[in-house]
Amino acid sequence: MKKIVIVGGVAGGMSAATRLRRLDPEASIIVIERSGFVSYANCGLPYYVGGVIADQASLLLQTPASLDARFELDVRIESEVTAIDRNAKKVSVTRKSGDTYELDYDVLVLSPGAQPIVPPIEGIDRAHTLRTVEDVTRIAAAVASNPKSAVVIGGGFIGVESAENLVHKNIPTTIVEAAPQLLGPIDPELAELVHAEVRKHGVKLKLGAGVTKVSENSVQLADGTEVPADLVICAIGVKPDITLAKACDLEIGPRGGITVNEFGQTSDLNIYAIGDVAEKIDAFDGEATLVPLANIANRQGRVAADHIMGRTVRPVKTIGTAIVKVFDLTVASTGWNEKRLKARGVDCQAIHTHPGSHAGYYPGAEQMALKLLISKPDGEILGAQAVGGDGVDKRIDVIATAIRCDLPAPELADLELAYAPPFGSAKDPVNMLGYIAENLLTGFTENIQWYDVKPKFAQGDVLLDVRTQAEFANGAIVGAINIPLDEIRDRFHEIPAGKIIVYCQVGQRGHTATVLLRERGVNAVNLDGGYKTWVAAEPLT
Repeated sequence: MKKIVIVGGVAGGMSAATRLRRLDPEASIIVIERSGFVSYANCGLPYYVGGVIADQASLLLQTPASLDARFELDVRIESEVTAIDRNAKKVSVTRKSGDTYELDYDVLVLSPGAQPIVPPIEGIDRAHTLRTVEDVTRIAAAVASNPKSAVVIGGGFIGVESAENLVHKNIPTTIVEAAPQLLGPIDPELAELVHAEVRKHGVKLKLGAGVTKVSENSVQLADGTEVPADLVICAIGVKPDITLAKACDLEIGPRGGITVNEFGQTSDLNIYAIGDVAEKIDAFDGEATLVPLANIANRQGRVAADHIMGRTVRPVKTIGTAIVKVFDLTVASTGWNEKRLKARGVDCQAIHTHPGSHAGYYPGAEQMALKLLISKPDGEILGAQAVGGDGVDKRIDVIATAIRCDLPAPELADLELAYAPPFGSAKDPVNMLGYIAENLLTGFTENIQWYDVKPKFAQGDVLLDVRTQAEFANGAIVGAINIPLDEIRDRFHEIPAGKIIVYCQVGQRGHTATVLLRERGVNAVNLDGGYKTWVAAEPLT
C-alpha cells in the first residue's frame, strides 16, 4: 500500500488528495494542515469582511469529517510538519497541543502555500494580513468595532478587494501603493480607469508612496504625510512558504519558489511541490515564474496525483490569466502586459478598442476598454487586458483560450462566437481585434499609441480630429484641427501637408479616415483606441 503524506490543504493539497483517492482506493493518504481549516474559498475572504458573503460557513468547502466520509482521507488540522528527513522518508509533525510524532511516507507532497509579505516597518505588527480564515475572522472583529478610518497597504488584487469591502462597511479607506498604479498586471492607461472607479466610491489613493511607520492611529508615508488608520491591512503580496523545503535542502528556484519539473517533482523525486510554493513555467519565455492562483494550484494537484499513480500527464505552463471585481468594474488580464514586453525588448503591437458588451441597439450594453498585445510580424498573441462591466470575463477567457491554442491574432476574426443581441454583436469584440490585427500586420493601415502623440505633435505632425463638431467641442486633444469624417472628401484641401495623426472617439472612424487619406497619398496614421484611450491616459503624459 502506497503511503502518501500531503503538507497543506486548500486548493493544491486537497485537489491532489481527492484525485489520489479516486485513482487508488487503497492508498494511505494523510493531509497535515497547520490551520484549523483544510478546504476553504481563499478568494472569497475579502467579501466576508464586507458582508457580501454573510455567513462564514459559506467559505468552508469541506471539513476533515466530510473528507473522511466521502474520500476516506485522514485529514489532521491544527498540526504542522516541522521537519522532513529525506533519507529516512519521514516527517515530524507537531500538534497544536505541542505533542510531536513522526510519519513515514513513500511520496511526500508539499502544498504549504504562500506567506504574506510583511515589510520590516516600525509598527507593522499592528497591521492585519488576509490569507486564512483565521485572518479574516480577526479582521471582521476589527471591522465590527467600528473603526473611523482604514488604510490598505498594497494595491494589488487583495488590496483593492479589501478596500472595496471596507467601503461596503462605510469605513473611510485609503490605499497606499508604492508603485505608480494599482493592479500591476494591467498597463497604466487601463489602470487609470481603475483609479477613477475607486476614487468615485470614496477611496483615497496614495500612489508611488512608501510606508515608513504604522502608528496606533495612523500610517506615516515616506513624504511625511500621516494618513489616519484605526484599521490597517497589509496586502503587499505573497511569497512562497519554502521553510520546509530549505530546511531539507530541496532546490529553490530563481523566483524564490521550489523548483519542480513538469510533473511537479522537486530535486528529490519522492517529493512533489504544488500550488503557491512551487515555481511555474511561463508559457511565453519558458522561464520560472510565480502565479499564486487557485486554478493553477488545482491543476498542479491533479497533475502530481496522476504522475504519482503512473498516469500520463500533460505539462502545465502558465499564461497568468486573472480577474478582479473593483466596485462596478471588472478588470481582467491574460499573458504579458506592454510594460513587461517592452522591458524584454519584444517588438509588439498594441491594439485598443472600446466595444460594447453586446449589440448597442439592445438595452443595457456596457462599454469596455479592451487591449490586445501581439508580436510583429507573426501576430502571436502575447497578452490582453480588459476593463469594463458585463462581458469582460468572456472576452479575456476567449483570448486566453486562443493563446493556449497558439492561435495567431488575425484568426480571432474567424472564431464563431455565440451571438444574439442580448449577449454580443455579430462582429464580437474578439473578432474585431482579429480584423484590426490583420489590417496592421499586413500594412493596410498603421496606428500609433497614446504615448506617441505628444512627441509626434512636438515634431510637427498634424492632429486631425474626425469626430463631429459637437464631440470636438466637448473635449479634444490640444492643437488638433477638426474635420468630421463625413466632410473629409469635400474639405480635403484644408488638410495640411505632412504626417497626419488621425483620431476619433474610439478608433473606428479614425481607421476609416486613415484609409481614405492614405488612398489619396497622405501619410496618415490612426491613434489606437482614439480619444477615449488618450484622455484616460492623459494624466500619464
